[in-house]
Amino acid sequence: MTTALTRRHLLATALATGVVVPLGGAGRASAAPASATPGPARLTLPRPTGPHRIGTVALHLVDRSRPDPVAGPGHYRELMASVWYPATRDARRHPVAPWMPAAPFRALLESVGFDADVAAAPPTSGHQGASVLRTSGRLPVLVYSHGNDDHRAEATIVVQELASHGYVVVTVDHTYDGFSEFPDGRLTVPGELSFTPWDSCYDIRFVLDRIEDLAAGRNPDAEHRPLPAGLGAALDLRRIGMFGWSKGATATALVMNEDRRVRAGLGFDGPMESNPRVGELDRPFMLMTAEFTRATEPVEEFWAKLHGWRLNVQADGAAHGSYIDQQWLVPQLAKVIGMSDEELAGWVGTLDPVRGVRIQQAYPLAFFDLHLRHRGHLLDGPSRAFPEVRFIP
Repeated sequence: MTTALTRRHLLATALATGVVVPLGGAGRASAAPASATPGPARLTLPRPTGPHRIGTVALHLVDRSRPDPVAGPGHYRELMASVWYPATRDARRHPVAPWMPAAPFRALLESVGFDADVAAAPPTSGHQGASVLRTSGRLPVLVYSHGNDDHRAEATIVVQELASHGYVVVTVDHTYDGFSEFPDGRLTVPGELSFTPWDSCYDIRFVLDRIEDLAAGRNPDAEHRPLPAGLGAALDLRRIGMFGWSKGATATALVMNEDRRVRAGLGFDGPMESNPRVGELDRPFMLMTAEFTRATEPVEEFWAKLHGWRLNVQADGAAHGSYIDQQWLVPQLAKVIGMSDEELAGWVGTLDPVRGVRIQQAYPLAFFDLHLRHRGHLLDGPSRAFPEVRFIP
């Protein structure tokens, strides 16, 4: 896998120049405008295409069944999570959430030797604490697990797209396997601990329990901070899906092995390697592959264990990070730092960033729509609208 350190070094190098180079592009994949106010430079994110405005809220969760090996005796595992959801029309009265909170973003920059004040994280389309949109029924729920040494914001393009089309999406920071900040200001960063896909699996199963708390009207936030109006009543626990990138893709399969609450799983270019290995699955699973193709032995072994609906799609020219925000952000950075075409291809392959965003927006939505809402036809076979996407038999 591409190392997180390399990714962070590239990000910091580009941001240290203090320049923004939005890509733009045709149609709905165009970049949202950067802030015109003075201050640190910002990258941009594409706008989601769905009909709904988006709200988001952060949760501080404490798992008292799991001691914290770093904090010492009497301390338990803590996680930060974010809930993204369709919001009411007055959502714009609420502040916009950043791609990543300022403190862990500063820590990320400092970890590679750059001034922490040279840039701010890109703004998202999520409005903090906005009321949940009332609908005729409850909304399907999705949970996201991030890759090695990363953070829960890494797939914000996909997360926002799903929320804008009526999903509730819960993203999770795996403490000590990424950058995170707790409400009291404590930061955690990638450490020396061995952190496996099974550890991510344990985190997600705990988060699924907390989602049940929300649906029952309880507030699982450790500080009992106010929740957005209507959040618990919006959750449909009969329609839960999960997705993840790289290590998070493997964790998705492990969670499905252990927990039948998850009805459908999607993996973005996961190695699908763990000890013990992923077991048999009888529920829908889709692989979006790039570097970890079925020519990789653990992936092919996993494929053979899928006994329910299964699909493997692959975008021509995709690299390991092509199905997360990296595909959109790194080309902006490349223009700033003068990266060669060969270096850029090492990051995002040869897949056009605008096309990459459209694939990110369309295929995860189609998968969960098919298996949690029983609608849609994009996954019936190759599409003329997406000539880059091949169906791997």
